[in-house]
Amino acid sequence: MVITNRLKEIVKEFEGCKLKAYKCPANIWTIGFGSTRYEDGLGVRQGDEITQSKAEMLLEITLIKFSQQVGELVKVKINENQKDALTDFAYNCGVGNLKNSTLLKKVNANPIDASIRAEFLRWNKANGNILAGLTKRREAEANLYFS
Repeated sequence: MVITNRLKEIVKEFEGCKLKAYKCPANIWTIGFGSTRYEDGLGVRQGDEITQSKAEMLLEITLIKFSQQVGELVKVKINENQKDALTDFAYNCGVGNLKNSTLLKKVNANPIDASIRAEFLRWNKANGNILAGLTKRREAEANLYFS
């Protein structure tokens, strides 16, 4: 499976890259471009450090996994931009959240439904607080989905 440069760019833009473990706004230990787990499945822990090349590798491995999972959840034909937007959403919000979302239900019912844009935009909170960065990311995903 090939991950598009567009998908990598959107993740990198919104995640940034930190080579030392940090807690994200949702209070989860994170490293690299927003990775919460390593390639062996172990979770990121306080004090962990990685190299830039390891961060790039983790991003590629994680995006492949998320893209495959999105492909299993989407039951209708969608284009590459739509899949990239949904994969970025899943990468940031979690596959479980996508699986149980109205967003996915609407995509599977009619992937060109204009109300899908609003479903992306509903996911802009961490710990109940609206975050400007998440609002901007959801707008970017919605714009990519409808491009």
